Amino acid sequence: METSMSVEEVLTGISELLEKEGQPPRKKQVKKSNPDLMKNALYYFPSWENAVEQSIGS
Repeated sequence: METSMSVEEVLTGISELLEKEGQPPRKKQVKKSNPDLMKNALYYFPSWENAVEQSIGS
C-alpha cells in the first residue's frame, strides 16, 4: 500500500481535528470526512484509537 502522508502529517491532522472539535475525533466521522487521514493512520498505527493516543501524546 502506498501512503500519501507521513506519520508526522497523520499526527498533526489528528491533533488539528482534536483542537477543532474539542474532543477526540470519532472513527466513523473521520472515515467519511477525511478518508486519506484514516487510511494513513491505520497504515502507521494498529488502530484508530492508538493513533489518537499518539497524537495527544506528541
